[in-house]
Amino acid sequence: MQKNQDAKESSDMEIEKSEKLFRSFSEQSFVGVYLIQGDKFVYVNPKFAEIFGYTIEECINSMLFHDLIHPDDLKLVQEQVRRRVAGEISSIQYEFRGIKKNKAIIHVEIYGSTIDYKGRLAATGTILDITNRKKAEQALLKSEHQLQTIIEHSNELFYIHDTNNILTYVSPTSQAFLGYPPEEMKMKWTKLTTDNPINLIGVEFRENSIKTGKIQKPYLLELKKKDGSIILVEVDESPVKDATGKVVEISGALRDVTLKKKIGNRLINSESRFRDLFNAISDLIYTQDIEGRFTSVNPAMCKAFDYKENKLIGRLASDFMKSEFVSAFKNDYMEPLKKNGHHEGTTIYFKRNGEKIYVEYRSVLVQPEDGEPFISGTGRDVTQKMLSEKKVAKLQEQVIQSQKMESIATMTSGLAHDFNNILYIIFGNTELALEETPKNSPAHAKLEEIKSASIRAEGIIKHLLNFSRKTDQKLKPISAVTVIQNALNFLRSTIPATIEIREHLTEANITILANSIQINQVLMNLCANASQAMEKTGGTLDVTVEKTTIKENSVTNFPDLATGKYAKVTITDMGTGIDPKIMNRIFDPYFTTKGKEKSSGLGLSIVHGIVKNHNGAIFVDSEFGKGATITLLFPMVDEKPKSKIQALGEIPRGNETILFVDDEKSIRIMARIMLKKLGYTVETLLDPIKALALFQLKPYSFDLVITDMTMPHMNGAKLSEKLMEIRSDIPVIICTGHSSLINEEKAEKLGLAGYIMKPVSISRLATSIRKVLDKQ
Repeated sequence: MQKNQDAKESSDMEIEKSEKLFRSFSEQSFVGVYLIQGDKFVYVNPKFAEIFGYTIEECINSMLFHDLIHPDDLKLVQEQVRRRVAGEISSIQYEFRGIKKNKAIIHVEIYGSTIDYKGRLAATGTILDITNRKKAEQALLKSEHQLQTIIEHSNELFYIHDTNNILTYVSPTSQAFLGYPPEEMKMKWTKLTTDNPINLIGVEFRENSIKTGKIQKPYLLELKKKDGSIILVEVDESPVKDATGKVVEISGALRDVTLKKKIGNRLINSESRFRDLFNAISDLIYTQDIEGRFTSVNPAMCKAFDYKENKLIGRLASDFMKSEFVSAFKNDYMEPLKKNGHHEGTTIYFKRNGEKIYVEYRSVLVQPEDGEPFISGTGRDVTQKMLSEKKVAKLQEQVIQSQKMESIATMTSGLAHDFNNILYIIFGNTELALEETPKNSPAHAKLEEIKSASIRAEGIIKHLLNFSRKTDQKLKPISAVTVIQNALNFLRSTIPATIEIREHLTEANITILANSIQINQVLMNLCANASQAMEKTGGTLDVTVEKTTIKENSVTNFPDLATGKYAKVTITDMGTGIDPKIMNRIFDPYFTTKGKEKSSGLGLSIVHGIVKNHNGAIFVDSEFGKGATITLLFPMVDEKPKSKIQALGEIPRGNETILFVDDEKSIRIMARIMLKKLGYTVETLLDPIKALALFQLKPYSFDLVITDMTMPHMNGAKLSEKLMEIRSDIPVIICTGHSSLINEEKAEKLGLAGYIMKPVSISRLATSIRKVLDKQ
C-alpha cells in the first residue's frame, strides 16, 4: 500500500509539474490557448484574453464560449465542437468570426482537439487573430479583380510565352485584336508573323532577352490576323526569372500601331521622333560615360538642375552633390552599376542656387558591339513627394504629442475629482472646527492656516484643469495683471528654488480681450523655457506688465499691429540666450534645440499662433550667452472684466428638508453637520440607487436634493433625471469635485437647479441652497 501511495504522490507531482510547465509555455505564447468544459472556460492564457479584449478573470468567471462567437457563425462552431465530442475527428482547424468586448468583429483561426481533463471530456486548442490577414486577402482579391478588369478592357493584348516561344497565356482581347479566342492561341507566336524582314528584329530581341535576362527596348512586328489581314504592332516585353535568376518566361503587351505608323515612316523618322521624345518628356533622361560624366541630358534635366546643357555635359554627377556624398557615388552607384549592369535608387543633388533636389533614377550599363560601353538612364524629380512624406511623418509626431496631452488631460481630470473631494473634507471640517474654537485660541490660528492652504490647493487644481483641458476660442475682457499673476503663482511651485521670479505689475487697470486659459498657456510655456535656460546657473526671471501705445509714426516697427493702446508683457531671463543662427527658426513647427526626447518642438509655434489669434505680436531680443527678452503685445479694450467676487454678508439659513447623496462617507458626515447648523433637516445616503428608491417612496418629503456627480451604479446627472421623472418640480444641485461629463452650462441644459464645484465653503453652500429654494 505504501508503494501505491508513493506512486500516486509521484504521479500527482508529475501532473502538477506538467501543468506548471504547460502554464509557463502557454502564458508566454503568442497565440491564444484555451481549455473548455461544457461551454465554460476552465483556462485561458493572457493572449487569448487579449485577443477578445477581456481579462483572464472575465473569461473564466463571466464568459461562455458562445458569447465570443458571431451569431452567424455559431452553428458552424457548434457543429465542429459536436464532431470533436462525438469522436468523428480527433483534431480540427477552422475559422470563424469573433466578437470582442468592445463589440468589434474579428476573424480568428482555431486549432482544436479533445482531451480528458480531470475525468471529463474537454476541448482544448489554440486561437489566432487573423483579422489583418483576412483584410489583406480581401485587398488582394480586389486588386486581382481590378487588374483582370483592366486587362480585359484594355486596348492592348497581353501575353506570356515560354522560352520555346509557345504562348501560355493570352488576354481576352485576342478575339478583337487578332480574331482568335484565347483558347485557340496555345501555339508558337512565330506562327502569327508574316515574312516581313522587320520580324527578324523581334526574334533577335527575344533571344537576347532570354539569354541575358535584360529588358529589351520596344520593337515592331507584322502579324497576320485569323481573317488574313495584316497589322503592325508595337511590342513591349520583359523577361520573367525563377528563383535562380534563370529566364523562364517572357511577358509582354502588343498595341496596334497600323493606323498610326507605317513601317517606312517609322524607319525614316525614328531618330527624329526619338529626339522629340528626348526633348519633350518630363522625366529626366541622361547618358554618362563609364566614369559617370554626363554625355547627354534632356531639357527636363537642365530645368530640374537649373543649369544649361553645356554646364552639365562633361561633369561628374557627384559634382552636384555635397562633398560627403562623393565616396557614396563611387562605391554605391558606379561600382554596383558596372558589376550588375543596372542600378536604381533615390539620391540628393543640389541646384545652381543651392536648393536641394531629390531624384529617383534608374541607370543601365549599355555595352554595344561596335562601341564603348556607356550608361543610359532616366530619372524623376520626386522632391515634392519626399517633402510630403516628411510632412506626414511630422504630422504623425504631432498626433502622438496630441495624444500624450490628451492622456495628461484625462489623468488631470481624474486626479482633480479625487483631490477636490479630499480638499472638501479638509476645508469643510476646518470651517466647522473654526466655529467651535475661540478666536483667541492658538488652535484657531492653526485652523485658519489649514483653511488658507486648502484655498491655495484649490487654486492650483483649478489652474491644472485650465491648463490641460480643451477650451473654446471665445475671447472676453480679462485683467492682464490678474491672469499673469495667477500663472506666476503657479509657476513658483514648479521651477527650481535657484531661480527668483520678480514681478513688475504696477498698473492694475489693463484689460485685454483674451482667452485666459490660452494666455496662461503662453506664460507657462515662455517662463518654463526661460527657467530651463537658467536651470544650471540659477538667476532671476523678471516679468513686467505695463501699458504702451503704438502711434502712426511707430507702425513701421510693428507692421502686423494697428495703432492704439496695448498691454505690454516682458519676460527677461539670465539664461544662455539664443544663437543668432537659429533666431529666425524658433517659431517654426517642430523646431527644437532640446532633442526630440525632451521636446516636440511645438511649444513656441503654439505660443506664436495663440498670440496671433489674439491680434497681438511677439518679439524676441537675445544676446547669445547673456539671456533673452521676450515681449508680448495684446490690444487693450475699454470694457471691464466681469467680477466673480460677491459681497460677504450674513450666512442665510433655512428650515427645509434636504436629501444629500454622496458616496464619500466623510463628506456625508460633514455635510449633515453643516446643513443642520444652517437649520435644515437632512437625510444622507451613499448609494444613488437607494436614494432613488427613498425618493420614490416619499417624493414630497424633500424640498431639495444635493448629489455628487461621480458615484457607483449611477452618476449624479442620471439620478437627477430619474428624480425629475418622479417629481418634475424637485430642485436638484450637482456638487462635484470635477467631471468631464458635467459643468455649469450642461447642468442648466439638463434642467438642474444648481451646480457647485468642490471644495465649497459653508457660506457658498448656504447661499447656493437659498438661491435655489427661494426661486421655488
